[in-house]
Amino acid sequence: MELNNQDNSILVKDFKKIARNLTIVENDLLGSKDLLKGLKTLNTPVIGITGPPGAGKSTLVNAMINYLSAQGKTIAVLAIDPTSPFNLGSLLGDRVRMAEQFNKPNVYIRSLATRGSLGGLSTKTIEMCDVLKSEGFDFILVETVGVGQSEVEIAGLADISVVVLVPEAGDEIQSMKSGLMEIADIFVVNKSDRDGAETFANNLKKLVHQKTEFIPVINTIADKLTGIDDLMAALENKSFKDNSRRTFLLAEKAWKLIQLEKMKNINRVKLQEEIILASADPAFNLYRFVDQILYETKNS
Repeated sequence: MELNNQDNSILVKDFKKIARNLTIVENDLLGSKDLLKGLKTLNTPVIGITGPPGAGKSTLVNAMINYLSAQGKTIAVLAIDPTSPFNLGSLLGDRVRMAEQFNKPNVYIRSLATRGSLGGLSTKTIEMCDVLKSEGFDFILVETVGVGQSEVEIAGLADISVVVLVPEAGDEIQSMKSGLMEIADIFVVNKSDRDGAETFANNLKKLVHQKTEFIPVINTIADKLTGIDDLMAALENKSFKDNSRRTFLLAEKAWKLIQLEKMKNINRVKLQEEIILASADPAFNLYRFVDQILYETKNS
């Protein structure tokens, strides 16, 4: 994956058309299925950036965009924010945090909500990512919410997964979920000017060195652009997944799409309203309730 080839001939893309297509797909509007079936398959690298809340992922993405922009690259960003489980709303704060990027002709940013997904990925992320890939961007960055074990979902989407951590996670490093260790192609210890950063990074290196595949551990201070060159060099040295990993990724995507299709007739808001009424009955049983919903969905 070459990052450093200077190319200032940025092709201006039709962002209105891209936005319109993404909206059609995200909201399952008329024509969305035909749009998806007609997409061109382009070999655009997808870089997933995940990690716990507060790790500085958006600041890191900002720095990566600036680096790639300086190389004359076109970049698309899918920034995923969590949806409230109570009102189903989302802050979509990345629109604020990445404000400096919105006027760049080579950068397209789209925020979307998890819409109740248990992990950091919206179930529509796969389809929207494929729409962006068909537009011929040089790179696609997907920033996920980062909610613990479910961060492994990014492995089903990204060609390269970057896991961002902070020194404060040092006490938890020994009990880090194995899934997170499995999906990381690169670890970033951000906010490395904080106390304990070197010790944390060294402990992390000891853990990853037990694996057969070399996984870089990069120290960064994203808001000061420290370590960004090292991160981008590590990305450049990472090749696409091998064929066995590629088939795993495709199978994960297929699973998500089938799951989405099976769930399309279940309205989350309506489900909440129905369970409010049903749970008022002292004899309420959640499993009988779910069976009834599944039966009605199957026969609708």
